[in-house]
Amino acid sequence: MSFESIYAKDPSKLNQVELIKLEKDGLDVIETIISKYSKEGYNSITEDDMNRFKWAGVYEQRPRNGYFMLRVRINSGILNSEQARTLADIAQDYGRGIANITTRGAIQFHWLTVEQLPDIFDRLKACGLSSFEACGDCPRTIIGNPLAGIDKYELMDTTEIIEQVNTFFLLNRDFSNLPRKFKISISSNIHNAAHAQINDLAFTPAVKNINGEEVVGFHVWVGGGLSSSPHLSKKLNIFVKPEDVQKVAAGVCTIFRDYGYREKRQRARLKFLVADWGIDKFQEKLLEIIGDIPNSGDDKLVSWNSAYYFGVHPQKQEGKSYIGMNVPLGELTSNELFELAEISDKYGDGKLRTTLSQNIILSGVDDENVQTLLKETIFKHLSPNPNSFIGHTISCTGKEFCNLAIVETKSSARKIIEYLDNNIKLDNPIRIHFTGCPNSCGQKQIADISLQGALIKTDTGNVEGFSLSIGGTLDPNAKFAEDLRCRIKSEDVHLVLEKLILFYKENLTPNETFNQFVNRVGTSVIIEKVIKKLN
Repeated sequence: MSFESIYAKDPSKLNQVELIKLEKDGLDVIETIISKYSKEGYNSITEDDMNRFKWAGVYEQRPRNGYFMLRVRINSGILNSEQARTLADIAQDYGRGIANITTRGAIQFHWLTVEQLPDIFDRLKACGLSSFEACGDCPRTIIGNPLAGIDKYELMDTTEIIEQVNTFFLLNRDFSNLPRKFKISISSNIHNAAHAQINDLAFTPAVKNINGEEVVGFHVWVGGGLSSSPHLSKKLNIFVKPEDVQKVAAGVCTIFRDYGYREKRQRARLKFLVADWGIDKFQEKLLEIIGDIPNSGDDKLVSWNSAYYFGVHPQKQEGKSYIGMNVPLGELTSNELFELAEISDKYGDGKLRTTLSQNIILSGVDDENVQTLLKETIFKHLSPNPNSFIGHTISCTGKEFCNLAIVETKSSARKIIEYLDNNIKLDNPIRIHFTGCPNSCGQKQIADISLQGALIKTDTGNVEGFSLSIGGTLDPNAKFAEDLRCRIKSEDVHLVLEKLILFYKENLTPNETFNQFVNRVGTSVIIEKVIKKLN
């Protein structure tokens, strides 16, 4: 590290992971993987270095028997066709033919071995991608507007800004040892395309009159995050010009690095520091680091699109359209990814765009070719017009692969949403999120209906189940989903959701969304009319 690590002066106040990081920077494990572990095998990996594997973008997958998950950073979710083919090759050669889209638009592979990692690293580097620092206590994948550059509802194209910020942080040892993960969101889309309020640092569209000229820039939010102690981010009173985004991002990350909590891992996220300091003190420290910056301008956020883009939509380029497709629960086969790359070159602009709803977008299609393109067989599975529930359901990995999850999620989700699609027809879709544990990779707090893994005691022992929450949103009146304080056996979830959704359908007002219904009726009424009647 080229900075003075002030937190290292009293190691007695550091948790065990911090002591491991002081001994050796997480980034150092990358070369050790290449030169040692890939040659000597799984059993040669030390416990401390296994922890550091995260900095290479690699986690040991369940049940800790020699296989790994690897996550690939994809800024704003935008891939070119060459990169898509590389990812398809990796899935085919090493990942049992499957690539998973995450809720941050990254791509994950499972079933990898340590011997395969150097070749995967090389393939990613050759096409301009990387898994490095996709995990670990460092700046993670930067999320943004997947429609950057083609969006009718963006104030500017943020592609170059995100690339600049990504280049600054990636492998930068000044910021490779943070108290915990650091998540950045940068978008100029007026519909909150990058989920600003649940990120450690977010830039959202704004304008300000400066010296008689209207300048397009950003407002800044800090301290958002989910997991077991969710916080909505708070807005600073500053206006950031595009050329100053990197400076502000570095300043916020510096505060987190130097003042973030390192004694207890469960309180090490930026959200706890912001909550304790207050927004005024945080802004004062930031300006001390980066210098003066204008006060806020006019906020241009108007709504939240919840990252869904299904169907055919006009781009800001005349005569061009993009097509949003459903990837059921975020799982793509290598053959589908190969085919999408071919289609993007034949019909589109050679780009694919992953979304925060675990879906995918094909862009740059000439309007006159849209109907011909939609006849391609791939659209039978990756539908632009999916059934309501399969189209609006998100799921984390669950205990099939994740060492933290306590229940299985994706196979449960498939069965449940198939039942709902076969039995309920809705005009307004309902967003359902499944997450396997309190860490909330499935982002339960922002769903219309969310299910978090739980174990339920029975006379014959514990069985898998879910706790139920409703009413989450990141619209201008953002709020987290409310816990209905009930636990449901996995085998009964489809029946409970059916009763809940039918109660909504039978009592809604014209064009009322589920979230609006929850706000109008109230969770106490829903508990009384639906949940208590289950017993």
